[in-house]
Parts: sequence; structure tokens; C-alpha cells
Amino acid sequence: MEALRQSWTKSVQSPKPTTKKVSFEEDSTKASYEALPNAVFFALFFSVVYFLLSRWREKIRTSTPLHLVTSSEILALFALIASFIYLLGFFGIDFVKSLILRPSTDVWNSEDDEEENEVLLRKEDARKVPCGQALDCLVPAAPVVSCQKMFDEKPVRVTTEEDEEIVKAVVAGTTPSYSLESKLGDRKRAAAIRRDALERLTGKSLSGLPLDGFDYESILGQCCEMPIGYVQIPVGIAGPLLLNGREYSVPMATTEGCLVASTNRGCKAIHLSGGASSVLLKDGMTRAPVVRFSTAKRAADLKLYLEDPLNFETLAVVFNRSSRFARLQGIKCAIAGKNLYLRFNCSTGDAMGMNMVSKGVQNVLDFLQTDFPDMDVIGISGNFCSDKKPAAVNWIEGRGKSVVCEAIIMGDVVRKVLKTSVESLVELNMLKNLTGSAMAGALGGFNAHASNIVTAIYLATGQDPAQNVESSHCITMMEAVNDGKDLHISVTMPSVEVGTVGGGTQLASQSACLNLLGVKGANRESPGANSRLLATIVAGAVLAGELSLMSALAAGQLVKSHMKYNRSSKDAPNTA
Repeated sequence: MEALRQSWTKSVQSPKPTTKKVSFEEDSTKASYEALPNAVFFALFFSVVYFLLSRWREKIRTSTPLHLVTSSEILALFALIASFIYLLGFFGIDFVKSLILRPSTDVWNSEDDEEENEVLLRKEDARKVPCGQALDCLVPAAPVVSCQKMFDEKPVRVTTEEDEEIVKAVVAGTTPSYSLESKLGDRKRAAAIRRDALERLTGKSLSGLPLDGFDYESILGQCCEMPIGYVQIPVGIAGPLLLNGREYSVPMATTEGCLVASTNRGCKAIHLSGGASSVLLKDGMTRAPVVRFSTAKRAADLKLYLEDPLNFETLAVVFNRSSRFARLQGIKCAIAGKNLYLRFNCSTGDAMGMNMVSKGVQNVLDFLQTDFPDMDVIGISGNFCSDKKPAAVNWIEGRGKSVVCEAIIMGDVVRKVLKTSVESLVELNMLKNLTGSAMAGALGGFNAHASNIVTAIYLATGQDPAQNVESSHCITMMEAVNDGKDLHISVTMPSVEVGTVGGGTQLASQSACLNLLGVKGANRESPGANSRLLATIVAGAVLAGELSLMSALAAGQLVKSHMKYNRSSKDAPNTA
């Protein structure tokens, strides 16, 4: 008792360390008491098993009936059953429960976590400004999401008084939001402060938009201004695509269900039929400034000067000074009254090349001012290029990479893999992609869904997604060959605009997708080879996508497949 009293006195004098020690000793004692019955029953079980086996072996050796048991054997049987039940309850029940009652990965781990997440959402959505009638001030309960955990990272909040003062200054308008990076020198910190200020200004929560896990230094001055986070887009793989004797796994970033699966089926049909082949027809990026003269005659004089072959070499030397990769290929001019449009065409190595060609054009315009001082440069781009707009000049003359890709699909593959017939595909292509597009007045849209595949690959590999407009110009042709047994399919794409250096290609995720295709960065041995290969892969993937979608339409499977892969059953309303 005296020892216990002294121990209690010491615990009062120094509560913190002693409390932990006592708790640990109590837990150890409790654990030892719980382990003792386990050891006893464990030893009892195997001892009884050994005793009964030895007894039964002796009975078999002496030809004694097994059903004749002694009192010791009866007692051993009861001990066996009791120990087995105990061990099953201790080891087996929890294991079975863990298998049967295992929580789904689509829901929160526990009710406590769910309550904490809901409280976190409400705190994060706390309004910093009065809510007007136009603002949605109701905070919904935290939903159970299956596609993405909205709370797998801590909420972004300013942590210092200095950051709080900066947020208040941004909200008040005394500090411009665009100047945070230059003033703070920390790109991620600037994004967090801008994000917090935006939430206070709008009264809207950005909890579902991630901030962490991104290199904000990599986008400075190249990809995005005034960032507040990044958007996640899933990336799927179609393939292998057998193209020109090589296999490619094609990355596709999309939120449209069924797209990757459909393209993958097309790749399978192409692979089983021996693969596809592609040919690069042209490679040249364009830029077309517009200049104005006082008379149409002066505009015509410049047109004749630029189109004279004797002057091309001089102009090429001036143009090529802008870059070691830019090489002028030609100049095409068009007159509208006294206005002249000059469409420069040049190769740009492995870059998509818009900035490169623009610098070269500026050099030539400065050079022309000497002989044509009355030339008034209205704009470096006069829409005769034509960039990010559907235009007949791109459809006819081409822009970027002009590619044609073809394959012969065997009749057996058409029937067994694509679930249709050669005759049905040829007829559908004529009535849909050719006649139907002509009836609609389509411009470069003589295809089923080339833009689907182009955009998905562009997003995955860091291309400019807005250039999907002209890059998706495509005409799909189908013809029965080999006495009507097999199908010849081709896609002709005159303006595929891609690059493997610059822009979004240097971001980590996009760079990884380029590396998957074997076209990451610049090709040192043959400048421009990587971007040209990427263009042919895009055309090959479009060929696969066209083949699969047209087959689904011909077989009447489009609605069924989209209902299966492109709609969530939990989001669809219950119907009678």
C-alpha cells in the first residue's frame, strides 16, 4: 500500500509523463490477460488433436471399431469441439466479417470521416461577403461521390497574417490579382491567395478544384495566367494501333464514355487485318498578315513582287533569320480591293510553330517597308492563315501536317469484330459522311467524328485544343475491294497541327503521354520527325475511331453502347 501511495503521489506531481506510462502498463496488462486464454485453447486444441489421432491409429492397428470410445476419448472430443469454437470465434469471425462487410471504395471510410468532411465543407464554404440575390448561398450536404474524392487534400487557406493582409488587399482591389506572382515570388502561394480572394469575392466554394500536386513554375509565362488550380481529366489508352509496321498505345484524355472503348475496337480490327499505313503529304505552318495600300494597283505590285521566283531566295533569307528551324516554303497572296493578304508557309521543326512563323513574317514585313514605304500593316494575322477557324483555304491548301491514312479490313473481321458487313459500311459512308455532309454544307466535315479522337489526343499530349477546329478537317472514304469481300477505308486530313516541343507539351502529364508514343521533345537527328510521326498517329487513331463508330451505326448498336458506357445508372431517373 505504501508503494501504491508513493506512486500515486508521483503521478500527481508530474501528471503528463506518468499518465502515459500508467496507460501503457494498463494496456500491456490487459493484452497479457487477453492473450492467456488464447494460448491455453491453442495448446489444448493441438494436444487433443494429437491425442485423438494417436488413439485412432492404435485402434486401426489393433482392428478395434472406431465408434467404441472411452471416457477419456469422449472428454477429448468435447475439448476439441470447445477449443475449435473458441478459436473460430477469435480468429475466424472477424476475418469473415472483413470479407463480407468490407466497405466499398466508392464511399467514405467511416461515418466519423463523413461527418468531419461535411463539417469541413461547411467551414470551407463560409461566406466572407454578404450574399446577394444572384448568389447561391445554400450549402448542400457533402455528396457521396464515386469518381473523385473531393476531400483527399486539406482545404486551401491562408496560414499567416501576411497572407491574410494580401487577400484583403486583393478583395479590396488595391493589389491586382495578376501581380501576385511577381510580388510574392512563390507561384503556388500566389495561386492559393488568389483562390482564397476569389472565394470571398464570389461567395462560392472551390473545394472540388485541386490546388496541390501541380508544378506552377512550369506554366509561368507559357501555359496559363492567374492560376487557381487545375482540372483533372481521365486518360484512357486505345490500342495497340498497328501503323506502318509499329505498334502504338494511344493516350486519349476525355470525359465522354464509350469513346476510348470504340477507338480501341477499331484498333483491334485494324491490327487483325495487318495494320494501317500512312503518308505525310505536306508539312508547313502558315501565317497571313493583312496590309493596305492607297490603291489596288500598289497592292497588286506587291503581290507580283512576292510571287516572283527571283525574289523568293532573298525573302527566304530574311524570313529564316527568325529561327534555326524555320524555313520559308512559299507565299500565297490574295487581293480584296486595295487590301493584300500574304499567306506565308514554312516548316517549323518539331514545334507546332505559330510563334516561330509569326517572327519570320515580322522580319519580312520590316524588310518590305524599304521598297514599299506606303504599305500599312493592319495586322500580323488577317484570318487568311487560317487559325482556329473552319476555312476552305486550310481544307484545300493544307496547314500544319497533311496526312492520309488507309487500311484494308478483312471481311471476317468486319463480321466478327465489327458486327456488320462490308456492303452496309460502304452504303452508310456514302449516305452519311459524303451525301449527308454535303446536304449540311459541311466544310471539311466529311467524317463521322474525327474531332472526338483529335481533341482527346490533343488534350493528352499538350496540343492546343482550339486547333481541333481545322485539325479535324477529314474526309472518310470506304470502298469494297477484293471482289467485295474486304473493306478499304481511308481518312485524309489536310491540316493536322501538332508539335512535340513548346506550349503544353512540357507539362509533366502531357510529356509522359508523348513519351508513351515515343515522340517526346525534339528529334535531334532529324528535326521535325517527332511532330510528323505524331500527326500520322493522330490520323491512324482517327481511322480506328471512324471504323468503329460507322460499324456501330451500321449495326444499330450506337444507342445501346452509349447507354451502357456513357450513362451512369445512378444518375438516370427511375422510369416506369
